[in-house]
Amino acid sequence: MHKVLKRFQKTCYPPRPGDSYTRQVPMIPGEGIGHEICSALIDVMDHIQAPVEFQVINNLDVDDEEAIKHISSHKAAVKGTLKHSPEHFQDFPNLAFRKKLDLFANVVQAFSLPGIKTRHQDIDLIIVRENLEGEYTGLEHKVCKGTVQSIKVTTYQQSKRIASYAFELAFLNNRKKVTAVHKANIMKKVDGEFLKAAREVAELYPSIVYDEMIIDNASMQMTLNPWKFDVLLLPNLYGSIMANIATCLVGGHGVVPGVNVSSEFAVFETGTRHTGKDIAGKHTANPTGLLLAGAMMLRHLNLPFFADLVQEGVFYTVNHSKVKTPDIGGTASTYEFTQEVMKNLL
Repeated sequence: MHKVLKRFQKTCYPPRPGDSYTRQVPMIPGEGIGHEICSALIDVMDHIQAPVEFQVINNLDVDDEEAIKHISSHKAAVKGTLKHSPEHFQDFPNLAFRKKLDLFANVVQAFSLPGIKTRHQDIDLIIVRENLEGEYTGLEHKVCKGTVQSIKVTTYQQSKRIASYAFELAFLNNRKKVTAVHKANIMKKVDGEFLKAAREVAELYPSIVYDEMIIDNASMQMTLNPWKFDVLLLPNLYGSIMANIATCLVGGHGVVPGVNVSSEFAVFETGTRHTGKDIAGKHTANPTGLLLAGAMMLRHLNLPFFADLVQEGVFYTVNHSKVKTPDIGGTASTYEFTQEVMKNLL
């Protein structure tokens, strides 16, 4: 259990020369419960006196090039979920944010936490999702009255990049298998191109078992037999589906950490992008996922001692304390849970 997040430091990028000063980290709380769980992360970081200074950016305008440039000038950032307009796909700030920062990979770590009752135990898998293409390109239009068309874009270049990242992550973290999830039996061209790239990359890693699974079957296997998966490699939409299923299996979207990566930059967030608007302002949101993402961020910033403090404090609280948020069987508020974590930081 305690090795899960420690392994992630090997998948991030090394510290820059002379990187011994206080780390400046942009924080974009976003909408819904974003401010509540981000406040929890700030409190925990202050409590352990981690050399991290958050630059809180409220009401981020993704069209503000200076703001985007400022964020990308740092090594890491923390983000909640940005609001969007359901009527206008291209107005999705989350989508624009990922594209402008070239955050090509979304990584979600789903693992069982002792102390959280779930149907399955001992789950430990990594989902690597292509973050920029597929159905999320936003190319939709009305053909004629009553008929609309959505264009799914898949390129060999991006498919090979995400496949290379997934296999390298598996190799560096001593994972044994990579499963590419697809629908190439129907979408022979687009998903076929994705599989072509994955197969070529797989040949470069003979020590890693490579297999393929259709998304329908993969969804069923994830709910029935999640232990058959190790690292999953997926196009954008399938990655969203499988990440949400996996997250539910281990306790819900409040407990799973995630990160979006470019070649030189990483944005840490909860594993699934839910604003939690239904509970926003009620102060019952579970900050576990973001706290664990914060531990991942600390390793990314070459601060493993502080990362271990946060991680072990969260694990101990969830496993041994009765102070839990409602989603994992307790009655505590976000603030009360955060205070309990800080009390348990060894």
